[in-house]
Amino acid sequence: MGYNPYKPRARGLFDPNHTEPYRLSRSKIDLFIECPRCFYLDQRLGLPRPSMPGFTLNNAVDELLKKEFDIHRKDISTHPLMKAYGINAVPFAHKEMETWRDALRHGIQYYDKKNNIILRGGIDDVWEASDGKLHIVDYKATSKKSEITLSDGYKRQVEIYQWLFKQNGFPVSDTAYFVYANGKTDNKAFDAKLEFDVCVMPYTGSNDWIPEVIDHMYQCLIGESVPGKGTSSGNVCEHCDYRETVGKALYSLHVQGGKSEKPKTSKKETYEEAQTSTLF
Repeated sequence: MGYNPYKPRARGLFDPNHTEPYRLSRSKIDLFIECPRCFYLDQRLGLPRPSMPGFTLNNAVDELLKKEFDIHRKDISTHPLMKAYGINAVPFAHKEMETWRDALRHGIQYYDKKNNIILRGGIDDVWEASDGKLHIVDYKATSKKSEITLSDGYKRQVEIYQWLFKQNGFPVSDTAYFVYANGKTDNKAFDAKLEFDVCVMPYTGSNDWIPEVIDHMYQCLIGESVPGKGTSSGNVCEHCDYRETVGKALYSLHVQGGKSEKPKTSKKETYEEAQTSTLF
């Protein structure tokens, strides 16, 4: 049989009986906000959502921007974009910068003793203002003709980074910056190069919501039942809907084809409840 990327993983799962701190990345906080059910399936049962294709062009833009700002970090100088937008700052020079940028293995971390969880996130950049305050900076790349706006997910992302830096004792400004590179499509030809319009978008964040969400995440993790489908805001989760629709279709196919018997359920037990431990 071929490799099955959706076979439940056995490593890195939350175990309520373990005393070691459990590690959660910034993206998992976002997953919980999007859908506690998907979060539980991922962290307790080892069943993640299907992976998305990698945005390699976006990664290239990120890497080049980091190299560009690192030149000014080394020289302790202001980048032309900062000057253009009236930002009196320089790229923050710190010995842990590369560690903070390593989203897969390190990032900036904080140990929450209350819930015994280590939270971490990999940043793009930090700028240090003339008053000593730090501005969290995130690089984004897109190509669109309409006005560029910040999604709720992007906003939460920098708010979590701000919170992590604050928990580590850094003087963090509530204002974060997005360096947005927008690919131009109005050139006459490609000519083996892609040009961008680059802008800086300020955003004033709030971190007040994070401690409560962490508490809810922990309660979700220690629970012994799968949460109901849908997002924390009450919206529909398309991944949960897909799993349910496919599960019902396969169940119907097997029953009609005589390939399996109908699962034994009590009169009060619904179809979805009967399938929770298997399909969902």
